[in-house]
Amino acid sequence: MEFKKVVLLGGGVLGAQIALMSAYTEHDTTIWMRSEGSIERTKPKLERYSKLMLKSLEDSKALIGNPIGAHRYPRALIKDWDNTTEEKIDELIAKGKKNMDEKLHLELDLAKALEGADIVIETMSEDKQAKIDVYTKIKDMMDEKTILVTNTSNMLPSTFAEYTGRPEKYMALHFANEIWAQNTAECMGHEGTSQETYDAVVRFAEEIHMIPIKLYKEQAHYVLNSMLNPFLASALELWGKDVADPETIDKTWRLATGAPAGPFQIIDVVGLNTVYNSVALAPASKDPNTVLYQVAKKLKEKIDKGEIGINAGKGFYTYEDNNNALL
Repeated sequence: MEFKKVVLLGGGVLGAQIALMSAYTEHDTTIWMRSEGSIERTKPKLERYSKLMLKSLEDSKALIGNPIGAHRYPRALIKDWDNTTEEKIDELIAKGKKNMDEKLHLELDLAKALEGADIVIETMSEDKQAKIDVYTKIKDMMDEKTILVTNTSNMLPSTFAEYTGRPEKYMALHFANEIWAQNTAECMGHEGTSQETYDAVVRFAEEIHMIPIKLYKEQAHYVLNSMLNPFLASALELWGKDVADPETIDKTWRLATGAPAGPFQIIDVVGLNTVYNSVALAPASKDPNTVLYQVAKKLKEKIDKGEIGINAGKGFYTYEDNNNALL
């Protein structure tokens, strides 16, 4: 099948990035928003990430002819690095800006958003009931051809398949942050996912310049988060137990490993809401006698103050210029 119309359910951190990358690759793309307030919260994300994408292209000019360039260029934005020139990058910048301006739409009318969709990507927060509610709402509104995927970070697609009305055309497609550079797309079906759907989703990932990561079976947290989550959890535990503050924990990791960012800098990019929702899924987060309870409490205190990460200008760190992200 051809993927001409792409629909995003939600315009959060990853929803905005996926939508922009879909538009950049010339797909007609619509983000469905619940309210005018949601639109106003999404517009700054779209502006910020589109600027970061274009800046990444501009900055890549300095990498031409440098051996390190092959490891640092924005892989999803430049398909043929070996033959890249400054003139070709200028063309990509002009075309990318045009596509992101003209092919990306925000829509409040759910039926209108879903009409004719080839693929619908659900990017809502990690709230089981909220996902079930939206699947139940849209199952009879989608065209028969429409494939439905979830970008859930932690939940299994089999948990929701029965609520979609099309279990054979439903699976998970998970993206990493800054998808124009870290361009992985983890493809994970459930027992009821048809091979035809799985293969089509892999092709779609390739169409939007992602590298498909094919999982052979369901795995909570996929490949990436199965490795990343324990790392972030250990940092949150140190903070929750008041062993060290976030700046010290990050500095230790950067100095000792040579990594460009520490765990709390990564959390700022991911968003504190996303991390809090994941923590809150664990029963231990409700027990005042556990470290996880303290972590959840401290995260909630920051969220309640609006310190939800880099998109808000403040998380564990303050960002005066959101276009100068650490990651």
